[in-house]
Amino acid sequence: MNNFVQTYTEKVSLGELTEDPAQTAVLPEFDRIQNALSVPVKRSWFSKPLPPPKGLYLWGGVGRGKSMMMDLFVDSLGLPCRRVHFHAFMQEIHAALHRARKSGAEDALAPVAEAVSTDIRLLAFDEMQITDITDAMIVGRLFEKLFAAGIVVVTTSNRAPSELYKNGINRQLFLPFIQLIEEKLVLHEMVSPTDYRQNRLSGSPVYFTPNDSAAQSQMEQIWRDLTAGASAPLTLLVQGRQVVLPGYHNGVGRVRFFDLCGQPLGAADYLAVAEAVRVLLLEDVPQLGRSNFNEAKRFVTLIDALYEARVRLICSAAARPEMLYLEGEGTFEFERTASRLREMQSEEWAG
Repeated sequence: MNNFVQTYTEKVSLGELTEDPAQTAVLPEFDRIQNALSVPVKRSWFSKPLPPPKGLYLWGGVGRGKSMMMDLFVDSLGLPCRRVHFHAFMQEIHAALHRARKSGAEDALAPVAEAVSTDIRLLAFDEMQITDITDAMIVGRLFEKLFAAGIVVVTTSNRAPSELYKNGINRQLFLPFIQLIEEKLVLHEMVSPTDYRQNRLSGSPVYFTPNDSAAQSQMEQIWRDLTAGASAPLTLLVQGRQVVLPGYHNGVGRVRFFDLCGQPLGAADYLAVAEAVRVLLLEDVPQLGRSNFNEAKRFVTLIDALYEARVRLICSAAARPEMLYLEGEGTFEFERTASRLREMQSEEWAG
């Protein structure tokens, strides 16, 4: 086990990280958890195990280093733990629940929670957010069982707990989960004027046309700069459907136009994508018109969702925004989309 605070300090001194007061302010919370977890769990008949420490709910604006701090903490622990994106975790839970119900389990959630908590002491979630009613209705009971098993939870989020599943269907049934989070986790807002993801994009173009080999090369370079080559698919569960981003790392997603707009997806799916990412690389946007009218309509809906969520969009396209859709029904309405695409290219966007 490496001391997390010492590891962070060394990385700052070596110039690998820039010291940020918002990050140093949360160091004591990570240190508290690490010190508590360093005490071996007593399992004899004659000694009562110590209660697990409170976890940590680290929230704040995008690009402030929340995921980086959590990853550094997990890497320094040297203890049985698991780090997973929250959406991916919930998809696993739903699949496990389906298997448990088929097996005839009276309380399907009990064996699922037991399996999750076996052989680990800490669960680290990236980007906790609740957008789907199926998640909202089970997450409270699930976490009650995890906490009862002594699991410590550390999670990042862009929202305060009180903002989770805001305006969701039957939200009153979700409120006990918020109370549970506030009871079992220390809430810490990371307030920083620096957006490190935006800094990496500062001065760089984010809309590439024509969509040739040069554009593809530039998209690939941006992806590497933002993810350091680390990537895994992210699957979002939306109203029983799966929406897949083939590339994902720490709030940065990568997907081709037809993976999102060539599929029978709707506003709820695109809202889930916008909730899951802070930066989206959208590749191979084609010329739009009568021949691909349905794809064009979905593209409009996607851009609206990304715009409202202030996601940083980086894309390669067949033409400039105002030249993407020149004929067919909806050309007038597309003018708003073109305007939004222009605005989303500005330095000030999502800053």
